[in-house]
Amino acid sequence: MRYYPVHSGYPPYTRVNQAIEAAFAEHGRGGVRMPSKVYVGLVENGDFRTMPAYMPALGIAGVKIVNVHPNNRARGLPTVMALTEIIDVTTGVPQAIVNATELTAMRTGAAGAIAAKYLSPRRTVTLGVVGAGRQAEALVEAIAATLTIDEIRVWSRTEKSREAFAARYADYNAVSASIERACDCDVLNTTTPSRKPLIMADWIGEGTHINAIGADAPGKQELDPRILTGAEVFVDDPGQAAHSGEINVPIETGLYDAGMIAGTLGEVVIGKRGRSSPGAVTVFDSTGLAIQDLAIAALIIERDDGYDLPFP
Repeated sequence: MRYYPVHSGYPPYTRVNQAIEAAFAEHGRGGVRMPSKVYVGLVENGDFRTMPAYMPALGIAGVKIVNVHPNNRARGLPTVMALTEIIDVTTGVPQAIVNATELTAMRTGAAGAIAAKYLSPRRTVTLGVVGAGRQAEALVEAIAATLTIDEIRVWSRTEKSREAFAARYADYNAVSASIERACDCDVLNTTTPSRKPLIMADWIGEGTHINAIGADAPGKQELDPRILTGAEVFVDDPGQAAHSGEINVPIETGLYDAGMIAGTLGEVVIGKRGRSSPGAVTVFDSTGLAIQDLAIAALIIERDDGYDLPFP
């Protein structure tokens, strides 16, 4: 068994996006085995999740364990940390353990990029960013490898963080903005841990595509439910989205029905589903799939620059 610490030398987003797009295509064709992720709450500290999957097309199987501890920033620790274990499909022998902390942000950013590639009606876009953490950065970098970004409008809760974010992406004409201004865009990325709507329906213009990323557990939501009822909502996985995605609270409160889902991103990638018109508002409700973790782990393992760990 080999361990891949992956402290540097991450694959470029051009390759990551391709791998994640191929994984969603397999999902859309029904060619993967993947139960919904399992959540274990840790009282008030946070939670951890286990995410198993098997992708016959890649000949790869494994499981990721990932934690979300919102208060870790005050401790000087990442709020999200993860490990992926890959097993031999034939024997079950562990083949690799991969440090998946940064890879989790990258594969999520790539999913947003693929959604924007297929669902944005424009190839050159103004990008709106709500939330200015590591996941927001990954989304910008992944989308930049797929679409042309002519401006970024960023909002976060503190002026310091949004100005720092704008400075990091000055090459894309990034500016600090009000939340309403950030929502006046072609593609909107939302990456906050909010438990009440931050984005109001009146702020969203025709033809906008929204990557709703922040809602990744029951009780979380970032979007006004009126956005969802008036939009074409595509999910990564219907079961996970209904349980813990952006649509989970509106379903629980009776404001949205799972039968209103327009399709999965995998179905969009293979051409089975898509936006109905250039003026439609589209939403990608991302909860994160285990197949994404396997696909990006495969890119790391193929480099074979880890080191051996004895097993058994």
